[in-house]
This record gives sequence, C-alpha cells and structure tokens, in this order.
Amino acid sequence: MEQRDVLVVLFDGVQALDVTGPVEVFHGAALGVPGAYRIRTASLDGAPVRTTSGLTLVPDLTLAAAGAPDTLLVPGGEGTRAPDPRLVDWLRDHAHRARRKVSVCSGALLLAEAGLLDGRRATTHWMLCETLAERFPAVRVEPEPIYVRDGDLATSAGVTAGIDLALALVEEDHGRDLALTVARHLVVFLRRPGNQNQFSAQLAAQTAQRRPLRDVQQWITENPAADLSVDALADRAGLSPRHFARAFRDEVGMTPGRYVDRVRLEAARRCLEDTVDGIQQVSRRCGYGTPEAMRRAFLKVLGASPAEYRRRFRPVGAAPQPA
Repeated sequence: MEQRDVLVVLFDGVQALDVTGPVEVFHGAALGVPGAYRIRTASLDGAPVRTTSGLTLVPDLTLAAAGAPDTLLVPGGEGTRAPDPRLVDWLRDHAHRARRKVSVCSGALLLAEAGLLDGRRATTHWMLCETLAERFPAVRVEPEPIYVRDGDLATSAGVTAGIDLALALVEEDHGRDLALTVARHLVVFLRRPGNQNQFSAQLAAQTAQRRPLRDVQQWITENPAADLSVDALADRAGLSPRHFARAFRDEVGMTPGRYVDRVRLEAARRCLEDTVDGIQQVSRRCGYGTPEAMRRAFLKVLGASPAEYRRRFRPVGAAPQPA
C-alpha cells in the first residue's frame, strides 16, 4: 500500500483547530490502516508558530525541504489576513506539485492569493465568503456548503468543517468503513454531506424588522407541520398576501416559500439526527406530508436521501428505523 504524505502548512496566526482537527483524522486513519498516511507540518523557516489562541506549534521541517506531498493542507486563522508574501509565493510555485490541495476556513484566502482558485469552485467560513468573492472575482464562491470539491482542489468552511472534509478524503482514499471508524473514535457525526448548509435557516436569513413578520418567522420555526402557505402566513401577520410576500422578502432576504423550505428541512434533519422516529413520522411532523416529498427535498439540497442521512447521523446505540 502506498503511503500518502500529508503536509500541513503552518504560519503565525494559524487557527489551532484548523490544524489539529484534520491531523487527528489522518492520524486516526493511520492507526486503523498502518502506514496509510505520513503527516508532517512545515513553516517557512522551520521556526515555531503562534496560533490565534496563543498555543505554540513546532513544525517538523521547512517548506523548502518538504518536497511534493500527496495532500497539501492549508489551514486558516488571523494570519491569513495579511499573509507573509513568501508564503504566498511558495504556494504559487509549489502547490501544483501536490496531488490535491486542501484548505480549511480562511486558508482559502491564501490559495486564492496565490492564484490557485481562479476559475474554480470554492468555499470558506460563511463570514468570509463575501470577502473572498470581492477580493478574488475569478473564484466561483459557494457560500452555503461545509466543503466543496473541484477536481484536485478541496476547500472547507469554518473550523470543524475541516474535520468533515478530512473524513471525506479518508473515505475517498481507504473506504467508508475506515472513515466511520475514525469518526466514531473522535466522537463526531459520521461525516456530514459536503453540501449541507454551514448555518441554520434562522442564521441564513435576516430577522424581520417589524414585529408581525418576526412573529411569523418564529411561528414557522415552531410549527413546521402547520399550513405555511403565503395566504395562511399573511393572515397571521394581518397583511394581504401580496403585501406580506413583498414585505417578508424585503426584510428577511428570501421569499416565504424558501424560508419555509429551509425551516422544514432543518427540522427534519434534527429529527433524523436526534430521534429514532420512523421516516414517515418525521415527514408528517416536519410538514412534508409524505416520505417521498421529504426524500425529494433531501436529494435536492443535501444530495442524500433521508435514510442515508440517518445512517450518517443515527444516535449512538439507536436501532435502525424503517425507511
């Protein structure tokens, strides 16, 4: 079996968990399959670096001595805001030698600065997606997924999303069983789908300014199985359907229908993750009416059926439920 070399780039102001999360995943995989990965860390001069939380990380070697890794992993952190030009130059000149390039959180900004994301699909922490798009218009920024794969390039959202991406890479290299074993050992969910949203429906949307609209938002969240048609919601807000739809879109940033879709999907995900209720029961409770309607919604947004989603998130010790 070929050993895969994982090289993690270190710099002052790096986010500690962006480094240690993926490293623990690859280390766990190497314990399960001895020799699967060799993990090394490197800084420009081989000197220790200070993380954003004040920890000191001691690299294994200098970047110049690192050679061509299988996987080049670039973490994020405050140090990406004004990066050392030498680091950007090194990435521009040497990153192409790696079989795959990976970034965690704001590490995408470093890859973009080096020109490695031009014309490519990418994501980063949701707070930085707009910055990435504005500073690097050639990058096709996707703000919602927790990670994005585009050929030999993989970028992830904030912090813990780096663990999800690392688990996906282990699954790609050595199969699902090993990835699930590592996930269980680390006591994390059994790998979230990459196109799962970075944040909840409530965080993704704005909060309406007017009290009646805010009350309707709260009502939707608390009652996903209710009649959530525009007419019913407008009646609850005391507005005409046309006025309500326009005001809701202006103040919340999305149409009532899209907001309802997001709330129902999130409610269904939580039921599948946190309960052992059957899928038919979940579909009714979350406003889908039928399992087929919920299945179509899951496939459209998450790329996985409710049954597959449950297999990835089933509570520890819970018995499988009928699909």
